[in-house]
Amino acid sequence: MEAIAKLNNVPTSPRKMRLVVDMIRGERVNQALTILKFEPKDGAARVEKLLLSAVANWQAKNEDVNLEDADLFIKEAFVDSGRMLKRLRPAPQGRAHRIRKRSNHVTLVVDSMNEIDDNTSDNDTEK
Repeated sequence: MEAIAKLNNVPTSPRKMRLVVDMIRGERVNQALTILKFEPKDGAARVEKLLLSAVANWQAKNEDVNLEDADLFIKEAFVDSGRMLKRLRPAPQGRAHRIRKRSNHVTLVVDSMNEIDDNTSDNDTEK
């Protein structure tokens, strides 16, 4: 059973956050946490905290399953564009340049590797 965690209105551009999220997509949770811990990019700390939240959500849904036996991995990870704050900056000769301060929404879906193996073996036996 999968668990979802969302982080809304992060004040970084979606492009910068996608670089961080692309590194961990499809990885096992332990490996992803190690990658994020040593990544110098600014968004890595926020994604690390979000990943821990997704694992906690998975644990809350599956209280009877041991976390070490579950073999969790990141099933889906994506970044959507959030709202954009528009500001004006003075420019030469009385003009103004528009500054777009971007934000993003990050979504992580964590699932158990063992559960997927069980589902595929069930489908193979039915055929």
